[in-house]
Amino acid sequence: MRGLRKTAVWLGLFGSVSLLPLAASADDITISPDPAQPSFHDVAIQNAPALQDVASQAIPLTEPAPVSIEAADLKPAPAIEIPLPDAAPVTALMQADIGRMAVEGLFADDTAMRELRVSAKDRAALAAYYAQAERPLLWAQDEAWTPAAQAAMDRLKAADEDGLDPTDYVLRDAGLRKDAPLAQWARADVKLSLSVIRYARDARGARIDLPRLSQLVTPKLAIPDVSEVLSEVASAKNAGAALAAYNPPHAGYRALKERLAQLRENHPSQPSVRLPKGPTLRVGMKDPRVPLVRARFNLAKDSDNQIVYDERVASAVAAFQKEKGLPDTGVLNAQTVAALSGPSVAQRESEIIANMERWRWLPAELGDRHIAVNVPEYRLRLTEGRRVVHETRVIVGKEQSQTPIFSESMKYLVVNPSWTIPPSIMKKEILPGLANDPYYAARKGYKVIRRGNQISVQQPPGERNALGYVKFMFPNQHAVYLHDTPNRNLFSASKRAFSHGCVRVDKPFELAEEIMGQDGKWTEQKLRGLIGKGERYVHLTDPLPVHLTYFTLSVDEKGEVKRFEDIYGLDRKVRAALNLSE
Repeated sequence: MRGLRKTAVWLGLFGSVSLLPLAASADDITISPDPAQPSFHDVAIQNAPALQDVASQAIPLTEPAPVSIEAADLKPAPAIEIPLPDAAPVTALMQADIGRMAVEGLFADDTAMRELRVSAKDRAALAAYYAQAERPLLWAQDEAWTPAAQAAMDRLKAADEDGLDPTDYVLRDAGLRKDAPLAQWARADVKLSLSVIRYARDARGARIDLPRLSQLVTPKLAIPDVSEVLSEVASAKNAGAALAAYNPPHAGYRALKERLAQLRENHPSQPSVRLPKGPTLRVGMKDPRVPLVRARFNLAKDSDNQIVYDERVASAVAAFQKEKGLPDTGVLNAQTVAALSGPSVAQRESEIIANMERWRWLPAELGDRHIAVNVPEYRLRLTEGRRVVHETRVIVGKEQSQTPIFSESMKYLVVNPSWTIPPSIMKKEILPGLANDPYYAARKGYKVIRRGNQISVQQPPGERNALGYVKFMFPNQHAVYLHDTPNRNLFSASKRAFSHGCVRVDKPFELAEEIMGQDGKWTEQKLRGLIGKGERYVHLTDPLPVHLTYFTLSVDEKGEVKRFEDIYGLDRKVRAALNLSE
């Protein structure tokens, strides 16, 4: 009976409770929500003490004597309705569990879980976190938001500073009245937790489903779990700073963030313009394009004669020319028209934000020594601390065989490598060649290896080897690496997307010495001395992080913006995934 009384108290949180007489079986006990009753949360808060009082007044029963009952006598009995009592203060028992119950109530249906982007695993983790937290609510206390909550809300509202979308973290319950029911505070507290978790994960790269973006974009994202985020942020001295810290810490990211702020400050509402070709314009001339120029510089209302190219328009044009590094004459010539017809502010914003997003694909720690290859730039840099110690040109994959984007650690070098031709090249080139010419492999210097029904083709070491004299191995799922090449004349091209996916390195032995020669043991001369002596493996003392990246926009050490062609269309795909302007 004691267990039944406890059941009545707790089930009372969900609505009216119907209990069958004790003669009926336990299976006949039913719970029937009453739509006329208050909501789950209000009932939970208002009625717990009174329900406990009802339970405490029940008369305990002695153990009944065994009774023989025929099956025909087991008939359903009328339900006994226990009405919910009037509102009462919240007990300490209920307060201690209000956060967990708010989680369960908020996600009682799949729709709410989908709308708030919450998985079943996250729901369970969130409920567990609230259940073991020191306080029943994380962000509210004494019917008011804590300083930590206010700081977190401020960061969420300023999400656009980091290229995130503040509307993804809307806090509709942020302005709760002090006398609002505790149930409302509990729901608002849980929703704030969800917004904080979502921000932290978005800041780490969770906004885009990368496998849908491309099978060749495979970074290992460090997506934080529920307890990590809430423990880190809610307990921090500055919750806003702790939340912001989930954004990339890298100098390249911060430079783009600063550039985004400058763009918004200097051109808050600058319209885009497409000027048709026409004659060069000087002060005093009339032209039907002048109103477009006026609109571009927000001067549309500054003159009664809109088609006159006056001093005010010329001054605005001169300032624009100076900003773009053009001769600031104020004369509207073809070069200035081309510059004016460039990307709009919205397009430039989206370009910056899309590149900021790709910084989220990198580990928070790049490694004190690391290699970074920027594919659209055709450039490799070896960095120690904050200093680039080696920089060189590279050749990357063709559009049909793109270089993948990921991070791994280099573990060894191979001098005089042989080349086992990968399946993709076998299918596209080698097998058709062998079908047309039985001597195709021999003429190419390839060795055909048969193992049962399997055929592989290998190119032995030598000056004709496609990998050149050295390759740099960082084992990965794509089977790509850095390597030398016998076709060194290709490095003189400005656009260098020629490979089957691997990265070909200009002057590879110089890079090898920078990597291996810190202790003077493996100099370029010694490494070259291994040429012609068969495959030789040289292992690194410490693994070296290698990051294959894709940035079409960067800010150099002088603060100048550099743009690179979107050779794989990946920048466009990122913008589309984030619903940014094209």
